[in-house]
Amino acid sequence: MSVDLQRFRDDITRPDDKFLKAAEARQLLLTKPTGALGRLEQLSTWIAATQGQCPPRSLDRARVVIFAGDHGVAASGVSAYPPEVTAQMVLNFLAGGAAVNALARTAGATVRVVDMSVASDIPGVPDEVTKYKVRRGSGNIAVEDALTREEAEQAFAAGVAIADEEVDAGADLLIPGDMGIGNTTPAAALIGLLASRDAAAVTGRGTGIDDDVWMRKAAAVRDAMRRGRSVRADQIALLATVGGADFAAMTGFLLQAAVRKTPVILDGVVSGACAMLAHRVAYRCAKWWQAGHRSVEPAHEYVLARLQLEPLLDYQLRLGEGTGALLALPIVRAAQATLTEMATFDEAGVSDRPKDIVVDQVVVEDVAVEDALDEASE
Repeated sequence: MSVDLQRFRDDITRPDDKFLKAAEARQLLLTKPTGALGRLEQLSTWIAATQGQCPPRSLDRARVVIFAGDHGVAASGVSAYPPEVTAQMVLNFLAGGAAVNALARTAGATVRVVDMSVASDIPGVPDEVTKYKVRRGSGNIAVEDALTREEAEQAFAAGVAIADEEVDAGADLLIPGDMGIGNTTPAAALIGLLASRDAAAVTGRGTGIDDDVWMRKAAAVRDAMRRGRSVRADQIALLATVGGADFAAMTGFLLQAAVRKTPVILDGVVSGACAMLAHRVAYRCAKWWQAGHRSVEPAHEYVLARLQLEPLLDYQLRLGEGTGALLALPIVRAAQATLTEMATFDEAGVSDRPKDIVVDQVVVEDVAVEDALDEASE
């Protein structure tokens, strides 16, 4: 199997600018002062552009996909939890008992978990969970490659297929989640390499580690970065060297979501690392994403800066699973609802501003607004 990354560069376009402009024009007609809803207005126009529709339709089928995988580097003592927790948490997801399940129920989303490289077999799970499994655990990136190149390509292709499955099943917004003890170590190494930062700057506390464990983790990140430096220009090789099957699958998932013109809310540092890799493959894919929150992991700041994304929330989260993105989902839905459901001045019989108005030093005429809406509806 050979992954053709060029096709993503060819196939990924930006969200439709015509509908972005139509949504901006509609915002000027709604019963509120211009700009009074702040970032909600920007979010609403982004939704319209991603859907190619103004007013945009409601987001009723949000789907979280959790990519689960173990990492050999956990054996180096970089986490506060033992590796067997990964498999236990997969069962917890399936039973509906994790934070991501509780938040998904609250936000009206659904959750899927896929075992890409959990170190043990998990008895009794549905075939959907394990059908894309690449191997048992990824290698210890401090001393060896996480995957072979063939395994990295297999996992990447699985992520592409999973995105297709979800969009074909009706998902209208996707959230990538993660589960894997030790996974913030490869995330830090990948971000450090892609953002040209040293290990100490990108290594965080992950599961709540103390200073001694942090020093071991920073050393592992440093060693992994040394191993990965020579392959930074080859995204698949980089995933194989210092990533993992879960990272490769999530990267393919993010790219294919953009191919399928499906908006994504990113979560924390793990999805951020994969987003940086996807962005290196096809820079336009970032236009299909919003940053759900700002993680307390220091590496996440470099992700947000590189992708030019402003997070919707900052709740000092570091859990992963897709939890931060799920907290942001109601905000995205609220933005859509305001653009779609609010009345215009004419519809509500509310007195509008004068026919020629100045908004942010730009003259906006009613006829220009109407023309933009007419063009988008053609």
